[in-house]
Amino acid sequence: MAGLVFGTGGAPHSAKSSSIAGIECIADLQLGCMELEFVQGVRMSRESATLVGEAAAKTGIKLSAHAPYFINFNAHEPEKIRASQDRLLQTARIASLCHAESVVFHAAFYLGDPPEKAYTTVKKYLEEIISQLRQENNRVWIRPEIMGKLSTFGTIEEILNLSTELERVAPCLDFAHWHARSGKSNSYQEFASILEQVEQQLGRAALDDMHIHISGIAYGKKGEIKHLNLKESDFQYAELLKALKNYDAKGIVICESPNLEEDALLLQATYNTL
Repeated sequence: MAGLVFGTGGAPHSAKSSSIAGIECIADLQLGCMELEFVQGVRMSRESATLVGEAAAKTGIKLSAHAPYFINFNAHEPEKIRASQDRLLQTARIASLCHAESVVFHAAFYLGDPPEKAYTTVKKYLEEIISQLRQENNRVWIRPEIMGKLSTFGTIEEILNLSTELERVAPCLDFAHWHARSGKSNSYQEFASILEQVEQQLGRAALDDMHIHISGIAYGKKGEIKHLNLKESDFQYAELLKALKNYDAKGIVICESPNLEEDALLLQATYNTL
């Protein structure tokens, strides 16, 4: 098996709207993974989730899940923190029934707080989630995502530190987001140094089980503006794939370009020629 498998964020455009149709379409396209998008809320019953898990097992497609966007572990109102925790827990429970291995989420906004203060707050509330999932014997990995806007919590350091300090927490490395946020990080050497940073801090095991997001990206002074198709963007995806191959990275790569499966297939084909 290839070190990395490629797929789409949500069902491919060519699939009918259900998650099961999406999984079957991914298999037909000869891609290897799919992220279930619960970004507007977790609207899947336990029964449906069990059927999704069966479809994934039958086709051999690896699944992950993306939690709702309405999560902010640095909110200043206690009820918003509780709602954020509930949304992440809900996603993890359904993801587990779907046989998804990971739940990706956007952790927080700084809201004018110093990053160190936001980090302490996020860690505290995330720790409570991990503890609850442990009690439920839920084995999914919780993956805070590297974010593209300067106003959002989610630098490489923040995400790697959370992954070091909390068990069952691992990074979702969105390289396009980091390119948009940093205004650089778009060359083979820079991609390689990120992979070295991951290995140094989290060990080789982290490179053997990666969760990666890739898309084209438009950005400005404040970071990310929107996702683009790869060929409409300056993002050097071939250089990234080369670094991933050379470091023998393994895991799943989710394409979040607007054209979804088209760019997922482009990434897979490019990777396979390296």
